[in-house]
Amino acid sequence: METNVRLPSLRALRVFQVAGRHQSFKHAAEELCLSASAVSHQVRKLEEQLGLDLFVRKTRGLEFTPAGERYFTFLDGMFARLEAETQQLSAELSRGLIRLCVPPFFANEVLLPRLQSFQATSPDTDIRLSTQPSLMKAHPAEADLSILLGSGEWEDLVTHRLFARRLVIGCAPAVARDLDPAAFASLDGQTLIIHENRPQAWENWARALGIRAPRAGKIIRADSMSAVVQAAVQGLGVAIVSWPLARTRFDSGELVRLFGTEVATQEHFYLAHRPDEAEQGDVARLVAWIVGEFATAEFDA
Repeated sequence: METNVRLPSLRALRVFQVAGRHQSFKHAAEELCLSASAVSHQVRKLEEQLGLDLFVRKTRGLEFTPAGERYFTFLDGMFARLEAETQQLSAELSRGLIRLCVPPFFANEVLLPRLQSFQATSPDTDIRLSTQPSLMKAHPAEADLSILLGSGEWEDLVTHRLFARRLVIGCAPAVARDLDPAAFASLDGQTLIIHENRPQAWENWARALGIRAPRAGKIIRADSMSAVVQAAVQGLGVAIVSWPLARTRFDSGELVRLFGTEVATQEHFYLAHRPDEAEQGDVARLVAWIVGEFATAEFDA
């Protein structure tokens, strides 16, 4: 005797898939334009319907259970195929659509302010922009193009190196007035702003310069570079800032650059896509535009 199984809603499956990709309810909520509690609620309802735990909830994120990892792998492929087929249909019968995934700080600081120039040259091409944390190293299955941060370790992808990620020290003008711009030791006792996912950043910065790491008076931790920079702009402390992404914050006077130092990292920003993606005319034009905008002297200097 056959039993009809009530399938989960497409919404719940999509929420779980995005949460699984980010390993975070918060980052999934940002992508889906929902609250983190709504994402958590959708996943919990899905778990109740399946009678299975899909995630192990931890203080700083999520981990798959064996059942969750198996289900995510299936759904991730399913959604990728669904979106690919939808895109193909759209390409044949409607306007062009390019799915572009980038780190949030990259999007806000340098991509969105320049995107109008691409739209002016490609008025019939639509862009679906999504964000992922810069520490995520994988090209999303549902993206046509992505901006990745690393050292070029993606053998299965076509990559275009854009520019190096470098580090500078910045703070609000009011904070800078209390510091000696010629003495690293003046950082001792100051509030230091730390990217939660790069907890050793100040130690690594000091090691690169051959100096002693500053002794923090207080520490503020933020979970994104956008939050790090915003905390510095608000005068909450001194931050290690990603350069040249934050250049406009210094040009505008919101931040003051301290000590005149610039520390190189081993990381570069890359534009990445699967080998067959560039065969599409719309994608090829956006690739050329991004490379032209960001693989330039302005960003390499």
